[in-house]
Parts: sequence; structure tokens; C-alpha cells
Amino acid sequence: MRIPSVHELKEKFTKLFPQYPISYFTEPARRVAQALREMMLSGRKEELTEEELERLMQEIFRKYEAPHLRRVINATGVIVHTNLGRAPLAKEILPYLTEIASRYSNLEYDLEEGKRGSRYVHVEELIKELTGAEAALVVNNNAAAVLICLNTLAVGKEVIVSRGELIEIGGSFRIPEVMTWAGCILKEVGTTNKTHLHDYEKAINENTALILKVHKSNYAIVGFTKEVSAEELLPLCRKKGLPLMEDLGSGSFVDFSKYGLAKEPTVQEALRAGVDIVTFSGDKLLGGPQAGIIVGKREYIERIKRNPLNRAVRIDKLTLAALEATLKLYRDEALAIKTIPVLQMILANPETLKRRARKLLKLITDISPQIKVSLVKTVAKTGGGALPLLDLPSYGVALSIPGLSPQELQRHLRRTEPPLIGIIEDEALILDVRCLFEEDLLEIKKIFERLRDELKLST
Repeated sequence: MRIPSVHELKEKFTKLFPQYPISYFTEPARRVAQALREMMLSGRKEELTEEELERLMQEIFRKYEAPHLRRVINATGVIVHTNLGRAPLAKEILPYLTEIASRYSNLEYDLEEGKRGSRYVHVEELIKELTGAEAALVVNNNAAAVLICLNTLAVGKEVIVSRGELIEIGGSFRIPEVMTWAGCILKEVGTTNKTHLHDYEKAINENTALILKVHKSNYAIVGFTKEVSAEELLPLCRKKGLPLMEDLGSGSFVDFSKYGLAKEPTVQEALRAGVDIVTFSGDKLLGGPQAGIIVGKREYIERIKRNPLNRAVRIDKLTLAALEATLKLYRDEALAIKTIPVLQMILANPETLKRRARKLLKLITDISPQIKVSLVKTVAKTGGGALPLLDLPSYGVALSIPGLSPQELQRHLRRTEPPLIGIIEDEALILDVRCLFEEDLLEIKKIFERLRDELKLST
């Protein structure tokens, strides 16, 4: 087989896609030539007809043009799925986000004074209103929030932390390492399973800068345990003149125990207890964009704002717009629960999920008798390092196709458009419906119709 030159392939591309200039096709032509070379060397194809070559070129060009970061359908049952983009944003905020993204804005312009302003004013008053904090600051993620707080308030000094709270977050980032980069000295107290108030008191010396509480939002220690609450630590901090900082991690504004779920400490509760600095994420239980939110006493927040590191970790305008619009939904908790997908999914009624699973079952059953499908009970998780012990009763459909292993079927579904991501349990591929949007159901049907045609299954 003669492999056409890159120039010849570029000319063929211009005939297939005349809306583009010939210069646009240099990389696609190279990829086609490489694909032909691999076919020839592997012996898969000795000759290609003109029609086959055009199909290959169209397939390669489609992949070349497709965005690398793209939408997927989450059928894993994990709501705040870190690998799948964490929290999907509320549809209600998207028109505002599009407007800010596609036009100029008053990002750092004071419309009253007609001079440079601060980007933080767009959310600070709103965060104070919702949490009861004296002041607030937003950075690009919660690890950055912890880093800048420690670097501002404790550089060169000791920070006391319980051994049972030296957590590791996603991507193998650990609290001790964040503290090292912040320039402070870790002072561990207690043991993994038990830490007492007297452990903290004995560790305090003239070089102590603050006491840090870290909420174990991504794991739990059970059994013979003891930890010291923020409420218990506050009198000690006041007596010694030390600030108390608490990293809540997933950071919720909603008390889930009111809805029959496990108790997760809220940001408002931490501040009401008197904690001086609280940090939490924007894209976990809050259901907004990735952000690190710092709230607390004005004297500390103002110092943190002046840290030069703030420039390196500052929030961008799109995140700021998405965060402001999401936060506004929390002015009415019922509205937040109705419109923010993460809250909808966490609080979804099992009977509603069962009806959704039955609907999906019927849509797939009609496609091919070779696609074996059944209704199954599942257990969903909050994910994202939040509510680690909470099992959410859910429903899904179990799928199998004769001649295909669950792993092979899963691989086929990852290559569809949009990719469909499920889980494998008990030698079957399962699509959990808790994280599915209503419009996903018909898209899943179309995915399996295309899969039926691709695998030449009976109808």
C-alpha cells in the first residue's frame, strides 16, 4: 500500500471539509499517514479503497476537532465525583455565567467611585449574609485556602494538630506537606484514635501560632476514639490568646440531619461556636464551582487578604460569577435544594430513583433481546471526600451482552458520545440512576442503539 504524502492528504481534506483552509489540515494529515503506516506494518490492511480512506480521514478529523475536556454521563452513583468534574452547576445560573464570560464586566472596577475596585466584593457580602461571618475571602481551591491562612498567621511558628486529623486529600496532598509549604511547623498531639484537651494544652508554648482543627470529611475513625471539638478548644484558645482555625473541607450550608441523613457540620455552626477562621470548598457539598472559601474574624481575614500569596491563588472571573450565582440560591434553602444538582441528588427520594431506573430499563429492553438488562438495588455515595459513612439507597440497571465481558462493555461505553461511565459489580455493568439527569435517559437509549448497530446485535 502506498501511503499518500502529507500534502496529498491535506488536499483530500480540503475537498472533504472545504470550509477550512489547507493549512488547517497539517496535523490531521500526519495522523492519517501514521494510521496508514501502522495498518501496513501490522498487516491489518494491505490496500485501502478511496471510500475507506475517506472514512478514515473523517474519523480522524472528528477526533481532532473534538474537545478534550467534554461532558460525560455519570452513572456511577458517586455524586461529587472528583474524576468526573465534581459538582455540576445549577442550570439556573448558566445564562448569567455566559453573559459574564462573553462580555466585559466590573470584575475589578468600582462603578460608584469610577476607579479600580476589588474582585472579592462581588461575593464577600453575600458570604457574610449566608454564614454570619465578620469577613470572607475566596481563593481558587480549599488547599490554597488552608495554605494562605497558615502562611499568613503561622509562618515560622508552630501549629498544633491532632494526629487523628492529619488527613490526605485528593491527589496525595497531605496536611503536613501543605503546612511545610506554608512555612509553619507541625506540632502533632494525641494519638490516631484518641486526643484529649490536655494534649493540646501541654503542647502550647511561646512559639505556638494557632490550633488547627481538620474535619475528617473523607474518612472516619470509629470504635475506641476521642476527639476534642471546636467548642471544647475555644476556652483554651481564648485563655492562651491563640486563634482557632478549622478546615471543614467539604463545607455545607445545609444541615442534612433535618432531612433524615447523617449529621455533617455546617459552616454556620462552626462560626456560631466562635471558630476564628473556617475554610471549605466551593465544589463539594456547596454544589458550586471549584473555590476555597475563607470566613471568620475580620482581623484575621484582613491580614490574609494582604498576603502577596493571595495574588497567586486568586479566583478568576468565571469562577467568581458561578460562585456568586450559586450562593444567591442559598438565600432560600428550599430553592437551593430544588435547583442545585448536588443537593437534589443527595436528597433524592428512593422511590423517585426506582421509577427512573424502571424507565431506563424499559428504554434499553426494547433495543435488542441480546442486551440483558435488569433492575437492581444499589448503594450510592456522596463522594468528593464528604460524608464518608453515608450510604444512599439507590437503584440502577444491570447490563450484560453475551460474548462481552463487563470490562469490554464498559470500554465500549467509554468510547461513545457522550461517554457513559458506569460501575462493575457481581460480573455485570451497572448504571446507577441517582446522578442521571432526565435528559440523560434518552441519550443512554441512543448510545445503546448505536452500540447494537456497531456490534451487529439482533433487533
